[in-house]
Amino acid sequence: MQCSCKLWNHFIRIYDRIQRRVRHHRSDRVFGNMVGDHTITADSALTQRSSKNGLSCKMVLQAVGKVLRKGKGKPNGKKPPTEEKKHYLDAEYTKVRVVDFDLKELVVLPREIDLNEWLASNTTTFFNLINLQYSTISEFCTGDTCPAMTACNTTYYWYDEKGKKTKCTAPQYVDFVMSSVQKLVTDEDIFPTKYGKEFPNTFDSLVKKICRYLFHVLAHIYWSHYKETVAMDLHGHLNTLYTHFIVFIREFNLMDPKETSMMDDLTEALCTPLPPQPQNHVTER
Repeated sequence: MQCSCKLWNHFIRIYDRIQRRVRHHRSDRVFGNMVGDHTITADSALTQRSSKNGLSCKMVLQAVGKVLRKGKGKPNGKKPPTEEKKHYLDAEYTKVRVVDFDLKELVVLPREIDLNEWLASNTTTFFNLINLQYSTISEFCTGDTCPAMTACNTTYYWYDEKGKKTKCTAPQYVDFVMSSVQKLVTDEDIFPTKYGKEFPNTFDSLVKKICRYLFHVLAHIYWSHYKETVAMDLHGHLNTLYTHFIVFIREFNLMDPKETSMMDDLTEALCTPLPPQPQNHVTER
């Protein structure tokens, strides 16, 4: 228990550096060089050429062949969308972490701690850390840059308390997530802090709901704002936070593997132990 507390305190102190580093980068960085423009262009229309002698047989065959080739994709003739390169999978980025110990040591339930108490403590901490991590790129996540809450070609919709489905921009979705989770974790009837007060029977399902929302935020940061995160030199913090969160939800089965499968490639890359660093042996003479 004492070892786990030391590791946890070390982990929290590292994340406290995020705010100072963000303020430092925001004071002197140049925004124009950080993110390149991504423009999706439509297929150019088939043009017809005329000549003094009219269309030749060769030109007609070329035109027909071009139309047939376009029709091999989708029924409407459009090319299937090409999958974007996942820059966060580059080895030069996945190897960057802010801790060098096994994060599983931080999530294992201590024998003397109640399960619900452990889940409540960790869930509240992850909410605060993920909220902090998102705040570092919030100025880049706008209704114009992120008109929908997307991650890995998946669009997330918000469901209100009545179950009404709403498509909203990414910043709106994240605001809904953080507001609703803040309301839950500060509710004394759901996350009790007073001694002797029992957790509700629905506590397990509420924790799973919170973890699902927080995963959506992390996935969106990786998918849409990883370049900005790298530019601020905060990808090591993001990698460590994501790994810690995944290890936690796997330890207590808080999410269906199908819900996190879109990020399995990143999970495999980050949860695989890094190879030991070679040591330089210097012989003194």
